[in-house]
Amino acid sequence: MNRLPAAKRAQILSMLCVGNSMRSVSRLADVSINTVSKLLVDAGRVCAEFHNEMVRGVTSQRVQCDEIWSFCYAKKKNVTAKIAEKHPDAGDAWTWTAIDADSKLIVSWLVGSRDAGAAYTFMQDVATRLRNRVQLTTDGHKPYLAAVEDAFGADIDYATLTKLYGNDPEGEKRYSPAVCIGCESKTITGDPDPKHISTSYVERQNLTMRMHMRRFTRLTNGFSKKFENHVHMVALYTVFYNFLKVHKTLRVTPAMQAGIADRVWEMSELVGMIDQAALVPATQSA
Repeated sequence: MNRLPAAKRAQILSMLCVGNSMRSVSRLADVSINTVSKLLVDAGRVCAEFHNEMVRGVTSQRVQCDEIWSFCYAKKKNVTAKIAEKHPDAGDAWTWTAIDADSKLIVSWLVGSRDAGAAYTFMQDVATRLRNRVQLTTDGHKPYLAAVEDAFGADIDYATLTKLYGNDPEGEKRYSPAVCIGCESKTITGDPDPKHISTSYVERQNLTMRMHMRRFTRLTNGFSKKFENHVHMVALYTVFYNFLKVHKTLRVTPAMQAGIADRVWEMSELVGMIDQAALVPATQSA
């Protein structure tokens, strides 16, 4: 089997996790873009399974949730009937994330729409990964209300934080929101501590995602062409962020701070897991 050396594959995955597009990685690593794409798919599958197994029984005090926008193939406003027929997943793609405010660990993530169904699936997953009762803060997105109640019942201290924005100057167009002029917090369930009703950490995590994944950049031609690859990249990034990237303020990885890892992982170990996963079908069929 023709296969790149492990060091080369680790280099490619590392470049994908620090803001390079697939084509730029292809040029820098001197490999075909098909090679980069195949490696991303393999890594995404392994990372999704790894996160699902490892990020369990998380002991947390405060969890913050938010959604970040991106798109696949074309922005929603540009998706024609012809495009939709050929690419049913074209359009907006929302990435839901839940982060532990103390360890900065990404507890759960989901890529999909921004509707009640996605909120329900996301919150169910968050609930299964937490060991204890937590204080949860989300923004004012309405689907959260029923989703949190279905997932946690009364066993949670839940509040929403809605930011209030001023009006844009007439005719001004921008990608970022208008100036924030205040916040409105509201207790939904339990007794959340007002001092910790915040979404600051998860919103900062949104920025980190945009900086580390080229396909999340707002003005780019490196956007995801396939929804599946978009999901694979988020899976790879999540493991990179939780287990490989040392947080500057923590001086350890989020996984170490959360107590679910005892060391900083290396990208070469991830490549080893990909190789191991490739051997499983042959072993099972023997």
